[in-house]
Amino acid sequence: QVPLVESGGGLVQAGGSLRLSCAASRPAFSSYSMAWFRQAPGKEREFVATSTSLGGSTYYKDSVKGRFAISRDNDGTTVFLQMNDLKPEDTAVYYCAAGSYYNTMHDYSGNYNWWGQGTQVTVSS
Repeated sequence: QVPLVESGGGLVQAGGSLRLSCAASRPAFSSYSMAWFRQAPGKEREFVATSTSLGGSTYYKDSVKGRFAISRDNDGTTVFLQMNDLKPEDTAVYYCAAGSYYNTMHDYSGNYNWWGQGTQVTVSS
């Protein structure tokens, strides 16, 4: 059993759009922060966006502000990442994550205890 399952990745040209989704198998995750991270070949995993419980607050990596939007469904167990105006540098495996933490470091991977297996996003020129 996998607690988080991502979908929606694919191959698009620069300027295109994709919508990723992540389904949580445990209802308790509705009270967790849920986030998207990504990892490109040869690079460290990096933060993309986070939504706090039921989407009360959102936080973004600076380079995706204005292009990406994170959202959650009404029960908080599915998180989405709408990606517009995609650029080649967005190419990576995208992972969703869930965690419950008591600090303000929303972009810190160590705050997230549950991870999906990733979905590939490839952006070509």
